[in-house]
Amino acid sequence: MAKAKKNSKDNFKEMSKEELVKKLNSLREDIRVIRFKMEGAKSKNVKEVSNTKKDIARILTELKKK
Repeated sequence: MAKAKKNSKDNFKEMSKEELVKKLNSLREDIRVIRFKMEGAKSKNVKEVSNTKKDIARILTELKKK
């Protein structure tokens, strides 16, 4: 699982600006959905929001570099 995360970081660097924007919108939607799930019941994966926020930050960093 750790290798998959590392690969996703590397993929952000290889993605085009348009792909990064699409991925960013997708992750923001995922966070919204996760938060609604957490309101209704206990979440099984409590680090999911934190990891998604970190991915969003990585994407924003790459967008600023480009």
